[in-house]
Amino acid sequence: MMSPRAGAPPPCPRAHSPNALAQLHAALAKSGLSTCSATPATAAAAARACTRLRDIRAGRAVHGASAKLALLSASTLLPNALLHLYASSPGEHHLHLARLLFDTMPDRDAASYNILLTALAARGHVAEALELFDEMPEPSVRSWTALIAGFAQSGRPADALRVFRDMELAGVAPNEVTIVAVFVACADVGDLETGRKVHAYARRRGYGKSNVLVCNAAIDMYVKCGCVDAARAVFDAMENGRTVVSWSAMICGHAMHGEGDKALELFAAMRGRGVPPNGVTFVGLLHACSHMGLVDQGRAFFQSMEKDHGIAPEIEHYGCMVDLLSRAGRLQEALEFINGMPMEPNSVVWGALLGGARLHMDVEVGEKAIRRLAVLDPGNDGYYVVLSNIYANAGRWEDVARVRRAMKLRGVKKTRGWSAISVGGAVHEFTAGDCAHPQVTAICETLDRLLGEARRRGYAPDTSVVLLDVDDGEKERVLARHSEKLAVAFGLMATPPGTTLRVMKNLRVCSDCHAMMKVISEIAGREIVVRDRNRFHCFKNGVCSCRDYW
Repeated sequence: MMSPRAGAPPPCPRAHSPNALAQLHAALAKSGLSTCSATPATAAAAARACTRLRDIRAGRAVHGASAKLALLSASTLLPNALLHLYASSPGEHHLHLARLLFDTMPDRDAASYNILLTALAARGHVAEALELFDEMPEPSVRSWTALIAGFAQSGRPADALRVFRDMELAGVAPNEVTIVAVFVACADVGDLETGRKVHAYARRRGYGKSNVLVCNAAIDMYVKCGCVDAARAVFDAMENGRTVVSWSAMICGHAMHGEGDKALELFAAMRGRGVPPNGVTFVGLLHACSHMGLVDQGRAFFQSMEKDHGIAPEIEHYGCMVDLLSRAGRLQEALEFINGMPMEPNSVVWGALLGGARLHMDVEVGEKAIRRLAVLDPGNDGYYVVLSNIYANAGRWEDVARVRRAMKLRGVKKTRGWSAISVGGAVHEFTAGDCAHPQVTAICETLDRLLGEARRRGYAPDTSVVLLDVDDGEKERVLARHSEKLAVAFGLMATPPGTTLRVMKNLRVCSDCHAMMKVISEIAGREIVVRDRNRFHCFKNGVCSCRDYW
């Protein structure tokens, strides 16, 4: 985004009416404000109302009329209100207008910088946001927070945490809003160490129990970092301050971690307290029923949404129902459910059906699902891999080759899988067959010893997940160096005995790694928490918290 040339006039929209005062009065009236004599304060109130109503056209009218009436130079009150209008409106064009207005403001205050900072960071303009931040005379805690929150909201959690560490080095104490933003970033990258440290600070400052937003964000952070027990401790300590968001986050957390029974118990307690559920609550309940195989109870929850609570099911709830039916092997019923949906099913819905087809080795249903997915999400390689696995398990190798050719023809490339583990504050990332880590030799030796012991305990490699046209020996060698296995082997080497290992993976854990993790948890006497693209897998004493692999 280019800054305007020096000395350029402010971008004032041309007034559509020759009577600027009448135009401003019309905007004031539309926003429910008094039509008294126009002043910078009343014009600023009108601009704020237009922002609240998301009426950019009326806001531009306020801007044009204010310029004609020479109201813009009295103070920063009105320009900041207009800056917020443009910065919060969707589209790069409006962000560009916000930058133009900012660059041509005769006077700027901290609020002016913070408004633009937030918008730039939230839309991923990292370099420009940092440059603007460096221009600030004295960044306040609100300025630091604007930058951190913007990066966290725009899917740049690593940038958010880097700025937070710079904030700590600068000696600026975070406030409640900063803490919430940092929790969001920690949840996205699975940075439990930073999350715990910030939560301890929040408790020392008295935010740990009294501030509902901080507590809710802490619950979400702990859940997504694989510490559902810590999340539950925060929830239990909230006592009477819980909101529907608190209850729903905890219900979803238990469901994500395969603790469906706890999710259902918590919902019963929620109803006993008279707290009405929302749509998120039912997503958690349906997930819980799906992983526990409770088809009838899940169906009852789904039907009660509108009937008992006035909540219209959204496509996510329909996707949960398809997942519930598909996991239970009711694939034809799931197909009928999809055909009866009141909205067009999306790729998540068809993907749930494909997952059920893989679980129950139903080639016909898998082919039906992939035909729809090829149209809805043609670039997603994961669906083709699942169909290939279905064919491979059925011994249909010609069809496996056909799927591979179709992927090549359509330009679909297999996403490279990676797994990450945090040790001593540093994140170590591994890819399949990775030889780049400085301790790779020791890691592979550790992994080979684990594989040998696992075989003695009955583990047998599941070569069906390797779609390469090679012999079984080579397939086993490929499986032995999957990224999550490498990450766990390194974690066992680099942490004291008894330490829980927490691994993040960008794709689904394959069935072979899932089986191997169960055995490793028993061999090493460790709890291993793997967060993949779909869910959490908590391995302990040779058992996974999930009822089934899929």
